[in-house]
Amino acid sequence: MNKLFFAIVLVLTTMKCGFAQEDAEKCRDHSLLTRMPGYYISECTENFNALDFYDSKGQDIKFEGNLTYSWYVFNLESGKTEPSRLQIIKNYANAIVKIGGRKVYEEDGLGCYELNKNGKDYKIKVACTNNSDILLYVLEMEAMKQDITANEMLDALNKDGFIALNILFETGKSTIKDESFPVIDQVYELMKLDLTLKISIEGHTDNVGDAASNKKLSNDRAKAVMDALIVKGIDKTRISSTGWGQEKPVSDNRTAEGKAKNRRVEIIRK
Repeated sequence: MNKLFFAIVLVLTTMKCGFAQEDAEKCRDHSLLTRMPGYYISECTENFNALDFYDSKGQDIKFEGNLTYSWYVFNLESGKTEPSRLQIIKNYANAIVKIGGRKVYEEDGLGCYELNKNGKDYKIKVACTNNSDILLYVLEMEAMKQDITANEMLDALNKDGFIALNILFETGKSTIKDESFPVIDQVYELMKLDLTLKISIEGHTDNVGDAASNKKLSNDRAKAVMDALIVKGIDKTRISSTGWGQEKPVSDNRTAEGKAKNRRVEIIRK
């Protein structure tokens, strides 16, 4: 009798372990948000990447930075009640607002939110599949790492003949972002340091999109930088601009990091 009892317990324990679901290896909750009850992480990634986000009008825009992606799956054997898509979105919306975030866009099974926490800006997207699976994206916006001075630019031009700058533009446009104008200011100071200096401003893209459009975009962006310098007072005879599109990559376009390096503006000494 005792043997039978222990045999039954063993079978039941084995069945319970078989139903138990564990997180995929090295996957864990993001430090900002905890999971809903009854869920486990099926897969996850963390790397520099782009996130498709939606603004308040529902227009698709891209942001880049350190992206954490987690795919949460509901364990039907957890004993918890499976939530609806609306319940999932409202749960995350409330959690994000509670820690200081705000709603940007919501529709059935999708929510986009912004958060500033500890001096860092985040874009958060929550998406539900046709069932109750949850796709959670937390993008830590990459701060612009551009504190190069005019003197450092001149040293690089004297040594190498060129320098690559991280000048940011509106997605798919040649409009220079406000945070990049300090870089333009330093190029202006560079031109004042050496009044004999003449430069070519050359734009480059990654390989996303067709080659002809990329070449036009890179040309327009290089011209935008040139025009900004001319407006500040640099003689137009000292500057030229051109765009190479995707023709001259400096890194592997198969990775997000490589694409980011290929999207650049170079200053070439003439």
